[in-house]
Amino acid sequence: MTKATQERTKSARTTDDSTNGGASDPLRFFRLCTYATGELARIRQLVRPNGTMLVLPYDQFIEHDARHLSAESDAGNPDYITELAVDGGYNAIVFHYGVSKRFWSKIEGRVPLILKVNGKTSLPSGAQALSVHTSFVEDAVRIGAVAIGYTLYYGSPRQDEDLPQLARVREQCDRFGLPLIVWAYPRGEAIEKKGGTESSYAVESAVRMAVEMGASIVKANFPKKNPALVDNKDVPQYFRDLEAHVGKLGEDEQFAERTRRVVDAGQGVPILFSGGEEQKEEEVVRRMQQGVEAGCIGYIFGRNMWKRQKPAALDLTRKAHEMLDHSPGPRKRGRGERF
Repeated sequence: MTKATQERTKSARTTDDSTNGGASDPLRFFRLCTYATGELARIRQLVRPNGTMLVLPYDQFIEHDARHLSAESDAGNPDYITELAVDGGYNAIVFHYGVSKRFWSKIEGRVPLILKVNGKTSLPSGAQALSVHTSFVEDAVRIGAVAIGYTLYYGSPRQDEDLPQLARVREQCDRFGLPLIVWAYPRGEAIEKKGGTESSYAVESAVRMAVEMGASIVKANFPKKNPALVDNKDVPQYFRDLEAHVGKLGEDEQFAERTRRVVDAGQGVPILFSGGEEQKEEEVVRRMQQGVEAGCIGYIFGRNMWKRQKPAALDLTRKAHEMLDHSPGPRKRGRGERF
């Protein structure tokens, strides 16, 4: 990261205890927006003492069929996942209803549960993606979950079904005082025509949509460069200019800038970065470091943890904790830098 970028990042973060509650405030990432008392009571169960989060998601067997049974670890066994969550000191685990009921109950009281209430299989085309209910908010309340996870497919042609479904989930979360964590994922044929699911245009816009829908926390992917976006007239000029500008930066500074912009898109709603596809350890560490420097609340890394054998997974988990220990905190909400 260049000196200019370091200074800009430093000045953009909150620096006084009156604004962010200080590093000892477990709710410091939630001080820039308004949250209900019930939300905050449950959020306290999900965060580390300095307010950061490390979450182990295991909702991928619905999304990716049974392919992860081939992992070098015992990834197909939910007991392996719960054991890893306990031994790794994770702040929460993410399961769908069936695995929650049959397996999470064994570790109740040791690792909080985030119930994932929708999903889709990998069989239908993703051109008109829609993630539908696999369970409901009432199920989460009954089995003792402390938060809800919902996948929003931003930009899908089926948004007329997705957005009302999410609105009903949000309504129920408000009723029961449960935090709503939105997986803000650009998907569908319209997104593909406008630069793809991993462009800054798509990821930033998906984060903002999740905020507009009432997310307590937004789960987002790290965006990637897409030079073809510059000449794509289907993309708004602002993001074409952005891509042209950021694309001229060095690789590390470019990645840092894109990551920072995702956090800024939340405008004070905390961003939880996803690990995404399997990566080499050095790339996972790089992503984690950039996320912390950008002001994210933490990580929700699944395959990059539980597909590794346990000693390697715990070693990578330890590195994640160490980075979160040194989190500078949330970025100041305000007028964003253009670029």
